[in-house]
Amino acid sequence: MKLKSIAVIVLTGLFVYLSLYTWNLRTGHLDRLAENTGLDAARLVLKPGTWVADQAVSFWRRYIHLIGLREENDRLRAEVDRLLMDNNSLREQARAGARMEALLGFTPAPEWVAEGARVIAHRLGPNALLETLVLDRGTLQGAGPDQPAITPQGVVGRILRAGLASSTVLLLHDVNSRIAVIGQNHRSAGVLAGRGPGREMELKYVNLNAPIEPGELLVTSGLSDSFPKGLPVARVLKVERSDLSLFLDITAEPLMDFEALEEVLVLRRRDAPAAGGES
Repeated sequence: MKLKSIAVIVLTGLFVYLSLYTWNLRTGHLDRLAENTGLDAARLVLKPGTWVADQAVSFWRRYIHLIGLREENDRLRAEVDRLLMDNNSLREQARAGARMEALLGFTPAPEWVAEGARVIAHRLGPNALLETLVLDRGTLQGAGPDQPAITPQGVVGRILRAGLASSTVLLLHDVNSRIAVIGQNHRSAGVLAGRGPGREMELKYVNLNAPIEPGELLVTSGLSDSFPKGLPVARVLKVERSDLSLFLDITAEPLMDFEALEEVLVLRRRDAPAAGGES
């Protein structure tokens, strides 16, 4: 009961004080009383209320200031994120430009035309039926079956199927891939056959007495008429003689990292139509 009485007294006093302070704000009687009489009691009523009002205004101004700072901070963070994205985009464009410049710097044989194409899809790995990639170039842009796909570093493969706006390239290391090659140094001829991803390629039909050695670069022979002569294809890894065959057992590795390809060159003979359906 004692605590309850004290609480009632405190609340009553607080109510009376707030009532006086509010009444003075509305009428100004206590202000005038203090000015006219100089009574300190009136000042005792007004001074705490003024202090509370000043603190409330100061707190509100600080709160508004902090809200403004937070909004400015959020805006600056969004601007930094946008600039980072723009910077990454420009950096990627610069890298793509450097790759395209390297591609366009390649000069094919006089009877061939080189045209750039972007890789838009991969079908790599053991679950793919064929080791292929898809280009954004089809018959409308002059692409057609059996056209070579290359980079300045080496042969990628050949076009297997061509649609109106895209084409599928059979990669060099697919088990269905065959390409006629010769050794760059000793000029020994053979047929380079793929064995699938992650496996060494096989160079077939090289005579037992033919000169060829590990590390030798294999280039297109031009005999099949599907590829220009002299394009780099693969590098010899191992050369072994077999007692059961008339040919050497030779393994090689392609020069290309097929998974990293983003752009290629498609080669077309100058006497071939530049677009599907034209003659």
